[in-house]
Amino acid sequence: MTLKSSWTVILANTLTHFCIVPENVSDEWLKLRFHYLTLTPDVIHLLETLREDYLLGLITNGPSRAQWQKIERLGLRKYFDCLLVSGDLPWEKPDQNIFLEACKLLGVEARTCIMVGDKLETDIKGGKEAELGGTVWIPLHSDEMESDLPDFTIQNVTELPEVLPNSPKLKRSPQTSKIC
Repeated sequence: MTLKSSWTVILANTLTHFCIVPENVSDEWLKLRFHYLTLTPDVIHLLETLREDYLLGLITNGPSRAQWQKIERLGLRKYFDCLLVSGDLPWEKPDQNIFLEACKLLGVEARTCIMVGDKLETDIKGGKEAELGGTVWIPLHSDEMESDLPDFTIQNVTELPEVLPNSPKLKRSPQTSKIC
């Protein structure tokens, strides 16, 4: 018996012991996961405002199916010009290639892009290694260590306009409607 099959048997036996049907656990987990997965009105407003002037790309690490479920659940397609899921590609953050692929699909140079993320070890490190124009870190917890790795640190994504250039070099043009 493999380690994976051993854990499967142990988990099934434990759940059954507590009168929990193993098949229902996954369904319940998905319900709870999606229940708390929402965009706030201020984040929606931010995305709509940024989209007026900037090309926006989203790069997410994880299994393809799970990440696309989140993207669809949140209705993110309409806010981004490029959506990349590492599960669909041979790389994941922090590999610079995933960042460079997004730049290529957006038709922009890496040095004109800014990486905004909440993970130093994947988002910010990867943005630096890809030689993007800047990195903005949004720590998930206020007690996270300070770091000099990002170019900017903000506490909430809605503060992003405060660190962006006043006049973007690569403004959205009417012919920009490419979705990758």
